Amino acid sequence: MSLPELAVDVRGLHKRYGDKRAVDGLDLAVHRGEVFAILGPNGAGKTTTVEILEGFRGRDEGHVQVLGEDPGTAGRAWRSRIGVVLQSANDLSESSVGELVHHFATYYPSPRDPDEVIDAVGLRDKVRTRTRQLSGGQRRRLDVALGIVGNPELLFLDEPTTGFDPEARRAFWDLVAALRHDGTTVLLTTHYLDEAEHLADRVAVVRDGRVVALDSPAELGGRRARRAIVRWTEDGRHHETSTDHPTRTVAELTARLGAAAPDGEVAGLQVVRPSLEDVYLSLIGETADATAGSL
Repeated sequence: MSLPELAVDVRGLHKRYGDKRAVDGLDLAVHRGEVFAILGPNGAGKTTTVEILEGFRGRDEGHVQVLGEDPGTAGRAWRSRIGVVLQSANDLSESSVGELVHHFATYYPSPRDPDEVIDAVGLRDKVRTRTRQLSGGQRRRLDVALGIVGNPELLFLDEPTTGFDPEARRAFWDLVAALRHDGTTVLLTTHYLDEAEHLADRVAVVRDGRVVALDSPAELGGRRARRAIVRWTEDGRHHETSTDHPTRTVAELTARLGAAAPDGEVAGLQVVRPSLEDVYLSLIGETADATAGSL
């Protein structure tokens, strides 16, 4: 792929804090116009990587280009082409939603219509409300509004739906889909695996400062990680097998065990397909029980 088709091009990225290697030879390529999700446990290097891409943090080694420029040396014109929605942000608490969005629009050469942005994030009924009076979910929507009002070519979203109720999350997903349809490239970090599965064209899993897997949500981890698991009970013992042909396996079990059963059923028969969560946890070397409180 030629460089003009890449919104983000990272090769051999390194960042150290003393003896700790926060980013350790990371490679990443984000295509223009796609929604790209980065997943990984706390301390994996996700935040440091994204901050380097945004130009907020320097690197020790490696090639980094974002929209064709080095974020470490790019100027104001480059910054006007990106949008950033941080995980948390300070604000002018006495300003209203409308005042803030309209004010931020003046920072950019070709902003989106502020009123259309307010409608898009679902804050029309809060347009005159002071920021300090917003709920957590409403505050998050305002963060998104401030990130997209500049009409960015590339939008960084760091845990964008934290604090959203289910209805608000779905509305936000629709907004991201609309941005993608308009040609905006979106780089998303999230702990919600269903969010990555719903939104992302491709997903990168980062562990120990490196990308350990990269593919579409449906193909992440490769064919072997996506094999079906067939479980059944025989002679009072539980059995399971991993297979690419679960229908054939079930037919064989039915022929062998079902004929001898009074009801014709195979005891304890289950066919389970690994979810994105199962694949993700296997890639980072953790179990569902160990991570239940952090995902």
